[in-house]
Amino acid sequence: MRLHTTISRLSLITVVALSATSCSHKTEKNTSVHEESISVALPLVDSIVVGKTYPGYIGADRAIQIVGRVNGYLTSKNYTSGDFVKKGQLLFTIEDTQYADKVRQAQSDLETAIANNTYATNRYKAMKKALESDAVSQMDVVQAESNMNQSIASVESAKAALRTARTMLGYCRVLSPADGHISNATLNVGDYVSGEASPVNLARLFDDKVVYAIISVDEGQYIKMKDDAASPVPTVDYTRIPLSFTDSLPHSYTGNLTYVAPSVDTSTGTVKLNIKIDNPYGELKDGMYVIVNLPDYADPHAILVKDASIATDQRGKYLYTLDDSNRVVYTSIQPGELVNDSMRVVLSGLTPGQRYVTKALLKVREGMTVVPDTVR
Repeated sequence: MRLHTTISRLSLITVVALSATSCSHKTEKNTSVHEESISVALPLVDSIVVGKTYPGYIGADRAIQIVGRVNGYLTSKNYTSGDFVKKGQLLFTIEDTQYADKVRQAQSDLETAIANNTYATNRYKAMKKALESDAVSQMDVVQAESNMNQSIASVESAKAALRTARTMLGYCRVLSPADGHISNATLNVGDYVSGEASPVNLARLFDDKVVYAIISVDEGQYIKMKDDAASPVPTVDYTRIPLSFTDSLPHSYTGNLTYVAPSVDTSTGTVKLNIKIDNPYGELKDGMYVIVNLPDYADPHAILVKDASIATDQRGKYLYTLDDSNRVVYTSIQPGELVNDSMRVVLSGLTPGQRYVTKALLKVREGMTVVPDTVR
C-alpha cells in the first residue's frame, strides 16, 4: 500500500513538470510571433525641392469697368449676368434720340459749311481774275481770300462736330471691349444714365483667360530668390510653381513667376509677387483664395522617412531605429518639411543606412530585440 502511494506521487510530479515545460515552450513561441510583427524600412534618399506656402488671391489679367458716357434711359441689357462675352458684343443700349438728332444737325451744318466754302473759293478765284483787269481793288481780293480761308476752317470745324456727334451716338450702344466674364449690371432697364458729366459704371468685365496669383513674401525670402536667380546654375525652378485651393478643382494648376515688385512695402516688410496662370477652363475667378507653394531650396540628397513613423515626447521628435543586433534604439531627430503629403525630411539625427520602425510604435520599447520585417 505504501509503495502504491509513492508511485502515485511520483506520477503527479512528472505530470506537473511536463505541464510546466509545455507552458514554457508556448510562451517562447508567442514571444517569437510578437517579434516578427515589427515592420522596418530604410530611409529614402532623393532629390527634392522644398517649398514654403504663402496665402494669396487670384487677380484677373484685366478687370475693366463698363461705363455709360451719355445721358438717357437704359433701354436694354443684352447679356446674362456671369456670361462669357466676346469683344464687340452688344451689352447695353441707351436712349439715343437726342444724339441721333445731333448727328443730323451736324451733317446739315457740314453741308452748309461745304457750300459756303465752294462759294467763297469761286469768289476768290473770280476776284483774282478781275484784279488783272483792274475791275476790283487789291483789298477786295484780300477780303475774298480771307473769306475763303474762313470757310475752309468752318468745314473742318463742322467735320469735327459731326465726328463728335457720331461718337456720342455710338456711346448709346455699349459694346464689350474684350473677351471675358461679365458681372451683373449696376442699373436696371428703365433707369436713367447721366454719363456725360462723369461716366457711370454699368458692369465689370474680367478678362481671365490668364490670371495671376498675387502673394507677398518677406524680405529675406526675396533676397534668397534673387541670389538663386543670379547664380550660374539656378537650383530652383520658378516657372512651374504648384498651387492649391480651399476646395479641390477638376484640374490642377501651376504658375510662372512673372513679376516682382520694385520696392518693399515699408508697413509690412514684404515684397509683392505675381504668378501667371493659364486659365483655359475658366475655373479660376478674380478674388479666389489660393495657396502658393513657393520653392525655397533644393536638396539633391535629402533623407526622407514616413511621417507617421515619427513620434514626439518631452525631448522632442524621435524615431525607433535598429542596431546591428536588431535591438530597438531611441533616436532623436530634427525633422524638416513634409514632402508628397506622407514623407518627412530628416535634417539631422539619421543616416541613410539606419533602419527605422514604421509601424506598431506602441509595441516596441528601447532596448528590446525584434525580428525585423523590412518593407519598402
